[in-house]
Amino acid sequence: MTVIISAIKIIFLLGFLILIHEAGHLLVAKWCKVKVNEFAIGFGPTIWKKQGKETKYAIRLIPLGGFCSMEGEEQRSESQNSFSNASIPKRIAIVAAGAIVNIVFGLIVYFILMSTSTNVYTTNQVDSVIDGYVAKQIELQQNDIIVELNGKKIKNKYDLNKVMEKSKGEEITLKIKRNDEILQYQIKPTEVKNKNTGMYIGEKCKILSVEKGSSAEKQGIKANDKIIKINNVEINSDVNKLIEVIQEKDLNTILITIERGKETIDIELTPDYISTYYLGVNLKPAKDTFINHIIYGGIETKEFSLSIIDNIKMIFTGGVSMDQMMGPVGISEVVAKTDGIREFISMIALISLSLGVTNLLPIPALDGGKILILIIEAIRRKPLKEKTEINIQLIGFSILIALSLYITYNDILRIF
Repeated sequence: MTVIISAIKIIFLLGFLILIHEAGHLLVAKWCKVKVNEFAIGFGPTIWKKQGKETKYAIRLIPLGGFCSMEGEEQRSESQNSFSNASIPKRIAIVAAGAIVNIVFGLIVYFILMSTSTNVYTTNQVDSVIDGYVAKQIELQQNDIIVELNGKKIKNKYDLNKVMEKSKGEEITLKIKRNDEILQYQIKPTEVKNKNTGMYIGEKCKILSVEKGSSAEKQGIKANDKIIKINNVEINSDVNKLIEVIQEKDLNTILITIERGKETIDIELTPDYISTYYLGVNLKPAKDTFINHIIYGGIETKEFSLSIIDNIKMIFTGGVSMDQMMGPVGISEVVAKTDGIREFISMIALISLSLGVTNLLPIPALDGGKILILIIEAIRRKPLKEKTEINIQLIGFSILIALSLYITYNDILRIF
């Protein structure tokens, strides 16, 4: 029964997100008077079809994709209602529509989830001061309002954490409001060091990926290795126990026993240290009102969006390795393990937004690549040669297929 429910979840999520993506292309194409020959969800044999006035609608057997086939899209057509004869702004709108629908849908769903959440939202007012941190040293008090940090207005924990992170421990200016008085301090955020091995650990202590240049990579630890012992003590696939031992203060060198295929290997590891900077306050929760739910739901949604964009940037800057990326198999595993309707809907929002943003990247074979070609056409005031455009798309498609196969291979290794 669990397998059936998991399969239903995966098919619904993939099918629904593909449906709204392709529906975006379809609706904008119709609005631009471009003929759509076929609108299909899935690939492979057709299991249902219906012929409309000019468009055939179909559902196909394999729910791992879909398409909106327009007249003159693949090969140029002289037909008045063809995609190739539409103006460049109309063609860009049609191509971008699918990704934009995914992005807007993801943001709306996430906003609804966050604005109806029972999580406690924070204000910029101090609730308590933590011993051992700079806030205690300068005698911040309960009910002080944090107005600014280094010239940045502070409204909540996200604003506070961002400035602290950017400070790198250097001296910054803190402005607070106490009663009706504005007080200013020059402070150095309190540094807290944590051990970092560079290993990203998944379920059953299996290593999902290894950070480049980390101590783990230098000692030859690889993705898909499984940690079975630490300092000769069995950890029994307990991730929390593993992390607890690694973070022990008096433990500088760790003996890790890994399982790699049929081989067992002992590796001595000296973790690096990463610094995090804190003011040392707990912030007061916001009042539980409708307006605050809307405001803080918007803030959470903004932070969610920025995190997606940052993660995509990290792919191109080397902050995320290929081994950390996840394809349809890996996503399906995560979706299958979602617990409850709220978590499942949150996953739909996350994947929808990620799909939309990724699709707009200027890479051939993605919608963003097609938009780039249209922009080049607008600048040149004439289209690229049809053969050249096809070759560009084929190269991009080949790269995406190779990348997908590699990611899928890693997904399968992680699961088994």
